[in-house]
Amino acid sequence: MYIYIETYGCTANQSDHCTLEGILRDHQHTIVSNIEAAEAIILFTCTVIDTTEQRMLSRIKQLTKSQKILIITGCMPVVQEELIKKIAPKARLFSPRELHLIPQILAQESIPPMQSSKIHLPKYYPTIIAPISIAEGCHLSCSYCITHLARGNLTSYPINGIIETIKDALNQGCKEIQLTAQDTASYGIETQQYTLGDLLNAITGIPGEYRIRIGMMNPLTTNQHLTEIIKGYANKHIYKFLHLPIQSGDNLILKKMNRGYTIEIALEILKEFRKYYPDITLSTDIIVGFPQETDAQYQNTIQLLKKIKPDIINITRFSARPLTKAKSMPGRIPTQIVKQRSRDVTSICKTLAEEKNKEHIGKQYTILITKTNNNHQIIGRTSSYKPVLLQEIIPIGSFAQTKIYDADAIHLYGNLINK
Repeated sequence: MYIYIETYGCTANQSDHCTLEGILRDHQHTIVSNIEAAEAIILFTCTVIDTTEQRMLSRIKQLTKSQKILIITGCMPVVQEELIKKIAPKARLFSPRELHLIPQILAQESIPPMQSSKIHLPKYYPTIIAPISIAEGCHLSCSYCITHLARGNLTSYPINGIIETIKDALNQGCKEIQLTAQDTASYGIETQQYTLGDLLNAITGIPGEYRIRIGMMNPLTTNQHLTEIIKGYANKHIYKFLHLPIQSGDNLILKKMNRGYTIEIALEILKEFRKYYPDITLSTDIIVGFPQETDAQYQNTIQLLKKIKPDIINITRFSARPLTKAKSMPGRIPTQIVKQRSRDVTSICKTLAEEKNKEHIGKQYTILITKTNNNHQIIGRTSSYKPVLLQEIIPIGSFAQTKIYDADAIHLYGNLINK
C-alpha cells in the first residue's frame, strides 16, 4: 500500500515516525511524499498548547476531504479522542504505544490485545539525524502539562535495546543521535536498575564517528543524579548541550506548576555543569502568564534569564490544557498582558543569545555537517551544538574544520579551514 506520513510536534513524535516508517517498510508498504499518491494517510499529532491543537484540528478537517484511509496517532487520540471523532468519525485512532498495530489495521486484520516495546521495533532514518526515544511517558506531573497524560507513566527502555537501536542508526548512515524522552534525567527511575549516567557510559562505547545530543532534563531529576550525568557528558561523542527547562524565575510559580525544584537548585545545576564544561550551550524553556503570575514574579523570570544567560530560550504563553490542574486555577492573566510579556522577554532573549554567540567569533571548531537550510546553505554543529552556517558546499554527514567570522542570535557564520 502507498502511505503518506505527516508529523508534528516534539522529538518523541519524530522518533515514533521513524519507528512507524520502519514497521511499514518491513511490511512491504511504500512511503510516498505527497498525499495524491497515497492510499492511506497517517498523522502524528501534537496538542501541547491551544494554538497547536487548533492547527491539528484544522489539518484533520483538510485530510478527511481526501476520502482516503486516515489514521491519527501522537498525543491527541489519547486525551482528545472525542474532539477528533467529531470532525473525523471514520479515522482510526492509535496511542503512541500502539504503533506496532497499525500494519494490521491496514491489512484489515484483527488486533490482539497486546503491547510491544518500541525499542525493539524496526526503524528507518531518512537523514543523518536519528531521533531515538530512551523512554515512554513521564515520572512527573507538572500542573500545566497534557503530554504526560497522553504518553502515560514512565517506561524506560533497556540499555541493550537502546545500544542496538543506535548501532542500527549508525549502520543506516546516521551521524547525529538525538536521545529523547519527556525527561531524559528520569531514565531508569521507575525500575531503579540504571540511570541516565549509566546509559551514557554504555552507549558512548559504540565505535564510530558520531555525536549524541541529550534531550530535555527536568531540574528535579537532574539534581537527583547530577554527579553521574555530568560524568557521562565527558565523552567526546556527547554534545556539550544542556536543555534544562526552568519555566519560571519565581519559586512560588514553580510550586504552582508542581515542578518540584527551586530556582536555587536550578542555579546549582548550572554552576556544576559550567564548572566542568565552561562552553556548554544552555537551552531553557520559559512559560509567561501562568495563572496569578504578578508583574514582580514575571520580573523575577527576566532577572533569572539575565543572570544565567541562556544560549537558547523557548518562550511559551501559558495555555490552559484540558484535564490539567492548571486549567481550573483561578487568576488567569489577561491575554494582552501575556502577549506583551511574551514580546518583551523575546526581545531580551534575542539580545542575550546574540551576545553569547558573538563570543565565538574568531574561534575554530570541528563541526558535523547535518543539513541544508531553505537557502541551500550548509549547516553544521559544533561540539557544543552551536549551529554554524557555511557558504561552501560540503557533504552532509562529514566533519569539517571551521573558523567563525560572524554571529547573530541564531547562528554562527563560519569558513572552512584547509578546504
